[in-house]
Amino acid sequence: MYANSRDIQTAQTGPHDKLAEVVLRHRDAAFRKPYAPWNVAAFDAAMQRWDGRAPILLDAGCGVGWSSLQLARAWPDHFVLGVDQSEDRLSRGKPGEHPDNLCFVRADLVDFWRLLAERGVKLSRHYILYPNPWPKIGQLARRWHGHAVFPVLLELGGVLESRSNWRIYLEELALALQLLSGKEPVLEDWVAEEPLTPFERKYRDSGQSLYRLTLDLGAV
Repeated sequence: MYANSRDIQTAQTGPHDKLAEVVLRHRDAAFRKPYAPWNVAAFDAAMQRWDGRAPILLDAGCGVGWSSLQLARAWPDHFVLGVDQSEDRLSRGKPGEHPDNLCFVRADLVDFWRLLAERGVKLSRHYILYPNPWPKIGQLARRWHGHAVFPVLLELGGVLESRSNWRIYLEELALALQLLSGKEPVLEDWVAEEPLTPFERKYRDSGQSLYRLTLDLGAV
């Protein structure tokens, strides 16, 4: 069935009470996980496609890449990176020719984000659309703002946009971003008149509420 997405099931009634502690611990501790060679190779191949001048738009966790296609068409002057760790997802659902400014990359975001930061690459726009919310109370460390890689995202700059069907997820993301950047994100109810992802369309057509967070992390 198509429009039958279930609401988020969680015991949380607000942002996690350990959020600030976790975010600050990750800020103050270097993340030393070694890079996987296949992620480095994928990153280097993607950067060879970039002319070094076009502003970069990153569609992080792009899934089947519908969002990346739409973003590449909407931002023709940008070099658009659609990154997902699943080769199967990246290979599905995109008939026809792709825009010349679009590059799909099979890579783990944890390594890809860190490689961007290490090489001094700055983003113009950064999309994190409908990440897995990991809604159980004990799953905070699995959410991007509870992960050790999270402080790296602020180093990449640009306009960050995230969307979710679980408001608490974006409330936590807003608090984490404000804690590290000193800037207050905009968190708003979202009406997806033209959905960017299959999940966004399904959630909308299932009658779920949608939310969007945006924050300008700095000029490129």
